[in-house]
Amino acid sequence: MRLFTSESVTEGHPDKVCDQVSDAVLDAMIEQEPTARVACETIVTTGMALVMGEITLNTGYVDIPHIVRKTIEAIGYNDPTCGFDSKSCAVITSIDEQSPDIAVGVDKSLEYKSSAKDEADLIGAGDQGMMFGFACNETDTYMPAAITYAHKLCRRLAAVRKEGVIDYLRPDGKAQITVQYGEHGKVERCEAIVVSTQHKDSVTISRLRDDVFEAVITPVIPKEWIDKDTKIFINPTGRFVVGGPAGDSGLTGRKLIVDTYGGYARHGGGSFSGKDPTKVDRSASYMARYAAKNLVAAGLADRCEIELAYAIGVARPVSVLVDTFGTGKADDARLAEIVKNTFDLRPAGIIASLNLRRPIFRQTAAYGHFGRDDIDLPWERLDKVAELKAQL
Repeated sequence: MRLFTSESVTEGHPDKVCDQVSDAVLDAMIEQEPTARVACETIVTTGMALVMGEITLNTGYVDIPHIVRKTIEAIGYNDPTCGFDSKSCAVITSIDEQSPDIAVGVDKSLEYKSSAKDEADLIGAGDQGMMFGFACNETDTYMPAAITYAHKLCRRLAAVRKEGVIDYLRPDGKAQITVQYGEHGKVERCEAIVVSTQHKDSVTISRLRDDVFEAVITPVIPKEWIDKDTKIFINPTGRFVVGGPAGDSGLTGRKLIVDTYGGYARHGGGSFSGKDPTKVDRSASYMARYAAKNLVAAGLADRCEIELAYAIGVARPVSVLVDTFGTGKADDARLAEIVKNTFDLRPAGIIASLNLRRPIFRQTAAYGHFGRDDIDLPWERLDKVAELKAQL
């Protein structure tokens, strides 16, 4: 028996509020100027939102406080009794331009400066670091089961709140699921399900637990996964009235495992939200997922993790590693060569391949950047399957 646990959080979680604000600012900047340089972070706490970072916008104007308030309102913080709401919270901005020492390497890569002027080599990586992409055949979305169903629970929590199905819920919430794998690596059942949701003070805990089980857990979790031994905890402390930024401060980039694979695969440590696509923390992680998903969909592996590593100001990755955990239909080194032949891993190539210079990022800032079947994301396409099969 093998157990694995992943968690997700709702869009009203303080850290996710920050991710959404940062990406809403990014989208507005890119909409004004597709080549804008943005590294935007947000902090929220009781009655206050602070937006800070480095932004270079040569044309146009973006009203950041308006974007902040609009985003907070859309999440559902529009009641002053919550201790944080879109109309009354203070919005503070502290924005500088991108450092010229960084810009000089991003504007023209080392390769572009030192060799023939190949436009595909133009953009250098915005930072050094390593990025990971992962895919497996556990689910239809090529994601691990635990994080997939944790996201589904959180999305359902938000839906029943916004649709009025459970009208006493408030925006903050979390879900966690522990799945049990059988002998052949397939999920057999749920060992534990945990849901914690913010609520109005007027509701009883017994009613909340009944409503959440019936309207959230039952429609989401396959019924054959729940048995008499499954542990189900709904608001285990019995009370969750004070929540959101009034209950806990939030910060952009503090839910990286929720954003990616729920701890099932490795993470390079770099945040996604608030960063324009020249930042390989974001764009190369998307490309690594794109490559890994197509490899698994092509039947070349049951599980695949791809690591890309970059040097600041250099276009080409310094390393490409493929690990199929013994499930590959070819040697991992051979698969790494196939990845390099099939996918352009330079920042300019990634941006062009995935069409990243457009305002698509706010929608990724809650419920995960990968495996999304509710929105159309270019790195989730399966358009390289035939090419990968042909190369092998």
